Formats: sequence, structure tokens, C-alpha cells
Amino acid sequence: MSGFSLLLALRKRFSGFALAPNDLLRDPIYRRLWTSILISSLGGQITLLAVPLTAAALLNASPTQMGWLTAMEILPFALFSLPAGVWLDRVRKLPVYIGGELMLALVVGSVPLAWWQGWLSMPWLYIVSFLIGFIYTTAGSAAQIVLTQIVARDRLVEAHAKNSLASSAADVAGPGAAGALIKLTGAPMALLADVALLIGSAGILRGIHVREGPRHKRTKFWRAMRIGLGFVAGHRILVTMAVTVGGFQLCYQGAQVVQILIATRLLGLSEHQVGLCYVALGVGTICASSVGHAVARRIGPGPALVLGMAICALGWLLLAAAPPGRLGVIAFAIMLACFGVGAVFVFINFLALRQAVTPTPLLGRMTSTMRWLIQLPGIPGALIGGWLGEHVGLQAALGFSGGVGLLLALVAIRQPVLRDMRVLPELDREGRGLVGSAAQTGGSG
Repeated sequence: MSGFSLLLALRKRFSGFALAPNDLLRDPIYRRLWTSILISSLGGQITLLAVPLTAAALLNASPTQMGWLTAMEILPFALFSLPAGVWLDRVRKLPVYIGGELMLALVVGSVPLAWWQGWLSMPWLYIVSFLIGFIYTTAGSAAQIVLTQIVARDRLVEAHAKNSLASSAADVAGPGAAGALIKLTGAPMALLADVALLIGSAGILRGIHVREGPRHKRTKFWRAMRIGLGFVAGHRILVTMAVTVGGFQLCYQGAQVVQILIATRLLGLSEHQVGLCYVALGVGTICASSVGHAVARRIGPGPALVLGMAICALGWLLLAAAPPGRLGVIAFAIMLACFGVGAVFVFINFLALRQAVTPTPLLGRMTSTMRWLIQLPGIPGALIGGWLGEHVGLQAALGFSGGVGLLLALVAIRQPVLRDMRVLPELDREGRGLVGSAAQTGGSG
């Protein structure tokens, strides 16, 4: 009888976790996309740790070299984002997305091959980072558009929050597993697991049914690019977000350059211990993904975006001020958790806002233009972080990112277009203009 009672109690306790009747995950097409994101994100956690750890621990890279490694991944956004946007508006997006997963598997797989053959060097990693950035420039933009072909526009914040939850689950499970795998096989060979997961992700995506919207007319290439740039320039909300999130990217890339070096050289953590600390990143993203949609509904997507920037900046400042030793390790884990929370708040709202105001035929050019604008500041951010880390100090570089990030958040919240953005804007029935009071706040400037 007691066993039966326990079973009833467990059933009652976990019944609240059943999906709501209108939950997006009940849609089989979206569920496949979500599963693919989960699997790909698990592999991405391995790459996130293995590539910089290979540079820092195996190749003994300097802070300046780590800065160049990060900058090389961002450089393709500066070179190819705008033409990629025109191209994406003329082709089917799902095949580009799937091809990107397979190409990424090939590029990542070259690192263990080079290590096994004795070719591995920093120039090799620079090339790998550049190719990864190129794939993200094209296939990454296509992936964002595929979501709009599956999910209705008024549910984009919810969809991005659920996608973030998939990534967050990987952030929790991935780093510990990646750290153990790196300890067992070495950082380069651990990347073979990412190769297998990327191939699995591509397999899940094959055959997904998407609603291909109308493509733009075959205007001349450069004219089409100018139309995309003009569309972004004509929307106050898009311009404001480009400047705000671009500044955030400068701070983030500067912090990204030095945080692995702080962990391994100042705090003395092993590769496995770094992986365990990164579990805190996953905990932060899980928490933020679970409440991100509710927070955006409560305070608005604009204020939620700015709140995320402030949380990230405070985390960087905490680690910049922390002493070496146990307190430093705790601060490192807290910083990662803060970044997990803050980054989710920033990007689920940033992605939803920019997609909500864009007609379908312009989604490719808008996405690539916005990615180009926000990634450009990341290149000097990475180089500044590397220079400060080498010539002033690793924690000073992190303090720069935190201080500038907090100042940027304070300036951003004073902008009415973000401060007063309480709901997602809507397009009119023809998919051209913006309607509603919130739309007027963030409409054409």
C-alpha cells in the first residue's frame, strides 16, 4: 500500500510538468527542429572548450594570439554577411542550414586530424576559426530564418526561449561531459564527438516541412543589398538594437579572449575543472530560458534585453575583482552563470524583435545586415581584450569589458525605443508596415 501511495504521490508531483495543449513542443515539426538544436548544442559545448583549451594549454598561446583566434571567427561576418543576406533571400533556407551542419563537422574534424599528423599550430586554428565563422555567417542566418518558417510571428519570443532552453540543457550536460572527454582523450581528439553530433543534427533536419515565403524579385545584386541596408537604416528599433547589441558584442568578445586564460593560468584549473565550472553557465541559461518569456511579458522585450546586458557586465566585474584561490574559482563560476542568464535575456528578445518587424521577403537581408552590424565591433573587442590581457593584466581586460558593458546598459535603458518597448511590434496584413502602439514606438525613424 505504501508503494502504491508513493506512486500516486510521484504522479501527482510531476503531472504539472506535462506540456500545455498549445505548447510549441506539441508541434512535431518544431519538435524536430528543437531536438536538432539540442544535439548540435551538445557538440558546440565540446568545441567551445576544446578549441581555446587546445590553443591555451597545448599550443601555449599568448593573450594576443587568443585575441586573434577570436577575431578570426568574427572576421567572416564583416566580409560576407551582407552578400550572404541577398543570397539567402533567393534560395531555400533549410538546405543551407543542413549543409552548414555538415560543413561544420568537416572543419571541426580537421583539428584532431592535424593533431594526429603533427600539423597542428596556431595558424591552423586561425583557419579553422575563420571557416567556423564563415559557416555561422551563412548557415547560422539561414537557421534563424527557418524558425520563422515554422513558428508564427506572435510566438517568436516563446520559440526563441524554448530554443534557448535546448541550448541551456546542453550547457548543463555538455561542459562536464566535454571536460571529462578532454581529460580522457585530449582536447583535439574530443572534437570527434562534436563531429558525430553535428552529423546527427543534420540527419534530424532532413525532410522537415517548412513554409517557404515569397522571395524577393531578381533585382540586381548590389541594388538588393542596398534595399536590405535601407530597410534596417529606416527602422529606429533596428538601428538602436544594432548599436546596443554591437557594443555588447565588443565587451563579450573582449571577455571571451581572457576568461579561459584566467581559469587556467591565474586560477590554476585543469581542463576537466574548467569543464565543471562551465556547468554554471548551463545552470544560468536554463534558469533564464525557463523564465525569459515571462520576464519579457512582464517588463517588455526592450527592458529585458537591457537587463541581460547589465547582468553579464556585473559578472565580468565580479571576476575582475576576485582574488586567486578558492574565492576566484567561485567568482569564475558565478561569472559564467551571470553570462548564461544575461546572454539569454539579450538574444531571445533581440532575435524576436528584429524578426517581428521584418517582412518575409527581407528576412535574409535583415538577418545578415543585423549580424554584420553587431559582429563588427567584436573584432576590435577581441583584439583589445588580447592586448590588455598581455600588457596590463588578464583581470584588467575583464574589468574593461564589465565596466564598458555596464555603462552601455545604463545608456541603453535611457533610450525610449527600448525602454518603452513592452510588446512585440506587428506587421500589417500585407506584411509591410508596423501597427500598434508598441510598433509606433519602434517604427521607422
